[in-house]
Amino acid sequence: MKEQIPELDSHFLKKGHETYLRHISVDCVIFGFHENELKVLLLKWKKGPWCLPGGFVRREESLQDSATRTLQERTGLKNIFLQQFHAFGDPQREKKKSEINHDQKGGWLQERFVTIGYYALVEFSYVKPLPDALSETCEWCDLNEIPTLIMDHRQILEKALEALRLHINYHPVGYNLLPNRFTMPQLQKLYETILGKKLDRRNFQRKMLAYQILKRLKERKHGVAYKSPYLYSFDLQKYHTALKEGLKGGW
Repeated sequence: MKEQIPELDSHFLKKGHETYLRHISVDCVIFGFHENELKVLLLKWKKGPWCLPGGFVRREESLQDSATRTLQERTGLKNIFLQQFHAFGDPQREKKKSEINHDQKGGWLQERFVTIGYYALVEFSYVKPLPDALSETCEWCDLNEIPTLIMDHRQILEKALEALRLHINYHPVGYNLLPNRFTMPQLQKLYETILGKKLDRRNFQRKMLAYQILKRLKERKHGVAYKSPYLYSFDLQKYHTALKEGLKGGW
């Protein structure tokens, strides 16, 4: 059975290209970390399939501005870590598109679109998921329990995760995904979840401290089963320098 998308405004179908660029769109993979699990923010169309948050590029916008606007509209957040990672222009994606909106033929939306992929890292507790006009819900999904996605959105998601794993080998990750204060075990669990593998505790701690991007606080985390671990925060000046210049070594 072919998926249906909600009816679009007839003016948008006919005249939308006067506001938005033809042939190009953005799709955003929004990652969050909660209860030791990596989450992805997804939209569910009204009486339709699931998809990544995305949209069209306004004529006066840059690609980055378009992706930033999409993220703000879906999360309510500003100053989000955002990284462009790939362009998707396989002609086959257009055939898949026709399968989900075959009842709305004609017009600029039926033309071939290349989409630019961005991934974002956000602090889970700060996000207020907001659906768009065509969606009935916007919610977090466990990375291991992703529903069927439209078109090539599963491929976009997998490519984003691949890019994030490459990024984590040469740049710090954590400030945008963890609370302001966190323990070393929490940070290690984040890295293990992203990388999909276990890391040696002592080696991980030694390497993270050697980067000099962490500040150990005087407080310890209480209410845990074992010895109360120290709390840490990021040294933001050194963290952002490491984002620009990179880190030595990999995982």
